[in-house]
Parts: sequence; C-alpha cells; structure tokens
Amino acid sequence: MTRRLTGFQPTGHLHLGNLVGAMRPLVRAQERPETTHSIAMIADLHALTVEHDPDRLRANTLQVATVLLAAGVDPRRTAVIANSQVPEHTELHYLLESATGYGEAARMIQFKEKSAAGKSGVRLSLLTYPVLMAADILVHDSEQVPVGDDQSQHLELARTISARFNARYGDTFTVPEGIRPESAARIMDLADPTRKMSKSTPSAAGRIGLLDPPEVIRRTIARAVTDTVGVVRDDPDGQPGVTNLLAVLRACADREPGSFTSYGALKREVTDAVEAVLAPIRARYAELSEDPGHVRQILAEGSARVRPRAAETVRRTRAALGLLD
Repeated sequence: MTRRLTGFQPTGHLHLGNLVGAMRPLVRAQERPETTHSIAMIADLHALTVEHDPDRLRANTLQVATVLLAAGVDPRRTAVIANSQVPEHTELHYLLESATGYGEAARMIQFKEKSAAGKSGVRLSLLTYPVLMAADILVHDSEQVPVGDDQSQHLELARTISARFNARYGDTFTVPEGIRPESAARIMDLADPTRKMSKSTPSAAGRIGLLDPPEVIRRTIARAVTDTVGVVRDDPDGQPGVTNLLAVLRACADREPGSFTSYGALKREVTDAVEAVLAPIRARYAELSEDPGHVRQILAEGSARVRPRAAETVRRTRAALGLLD
C-alpha cells in the first residue's frame, strides 16, 4: 500500500486550483483504499513563520478542514489532521534540525525572498520551516507527496535529509517521491495565465474561491484574460488565457470542450460548469459550518489515528541518534 501525504496551508481561501490539483486526487484515492493510504494535512504550524492573527489562524484552519470535508474527503478513509495537533511533527522537526546544515535551509528560495523583504523582522521559524516540512512528510513514512513548482525545492530537501540520515545513522526514513499534478489539473491564474492560480497572489482577480458566490464567479470569469486573436483554440504558447479557460472547462465538465464561436460563449459555458461543481460544495460547507464541534472532532480523531506510526518514526529516529529510550 502506498502512503501519501497532501498538505494544505491555512493562509487563505482554497480555490479551484486546489480542488482540481489536490483535493480531487484525495477523493479518487479513497476509492482504492487497498492501494493508497492518504493523509490530508493542514499545515497550521507553517503559518507561524510570519506575522499572523491567532484568531484568524484558528478560523482558517477550521475552514480548510470544513472545505475538505465538503469537497468529498471522507475522514473514515482519509485521515484529516492539523500538524499542530500531532506532537511528533515538532519533535521530529528538532531531531532533523540536528542533522541539517544551516546552509541547506538558508538557500531555500522562499526564505531568501521573504527574508529579504522582512529584513530585521524575519522569524527564525522562517529559516527552519523547510525542515518542519520534511518532518511533516517523514514522520508518517510518506512515500508520495503531491507537490507544485513552488514547493519542489523543499521536497528535495526532505529527500536529501532522509537519504543522508539513513546513510549516516542506519535505515530510518522512507525517502519520499514527489507527484506532479497532471497537466490538465494545472489551473492557471485567470488574470495572468502564465502563473498558476494561487491564494498567495495579492489580487483575487485571477482566482476562483471554492466558497465564492455565483455572482463573484461570474464576474471573475467574465474578466478573465483572453487575447485579440478572436479564435477559441487550445494553444498554450500563443493563447495562454484561452487555453486556461478550456482547461477549467475540461476539469469542471469532465469532458473535452466543444467548439465556440466567441470568447463570450466560452466564458458562459465555463461559468456554468464551475458553478455546477462549486454549488454542492458551498451547500455542504454551510451544513458542516453549523456544527464546528463536529469538524474539530474529526481533526482530533484523525490525529489519534496517525499518531502510532508517527510515534514509531520518532522512536526510530531517537534510537538512531543515540538518545535514551
């Protein structure tokens, strides 16, 4: 059985790209429990690397968990956890820090970019959080990790740390493999189709939130960038905006798009297809939100389910490093 870890950041509203690229694969994996064991992890500890509002972080973490459930993640088949509620994540984090060089963490691209912008206000956790990410992965003996371009360097660090640790201290960790989303699952920014849809971009004009109301979805798609060619065709190099709209339609309607006489006709069909996918998620989210205690209980049960394996990984690591039982 393949063990797979999929992470979600509670730093903003989940969007259509998250649904297509990360959440749907989780749901599909549930249909083959004999081959894939999945964990959906909300990385709330990662949010502590920068200035944040504690109440907002708690609310965001609960919201992400609720959206995952609303989108079809079944907690009976997929453990849904927050990494802050599994103490083994932070214990393994320190143990891995003790086997990682400063230079390895300092040359991570995100640290360079954010530390340059933050200057004296940079937190130490921003430097070490790629090692925490490695701990998130390794503590569960994860064999596969879905990863995008922005996190590929961090996954490589996890692979480097685990392989080196095994060579130096004995076979301790599973060395994880990265899984790239299918090309059809890569939903790009509607305002700038040269970059993927992301909740970290300053403007919301290019993304479709999973909880956006119909009028916002309609307006966002109506304003999506196209071009002046005037012909609807799948041409990533020449017509990236149109190609992206076709990818959205393909992902939401689950079929190959037909022919269109205008960009307006394409956008109207994309709007209908997106709304058909998101309306049930919004409705289910509204139901689940009425009982946040139930969602909290699901997180607690998920953490309890994964902790025995996590504890065994930490035990192996402590023994390998020479710590007393």
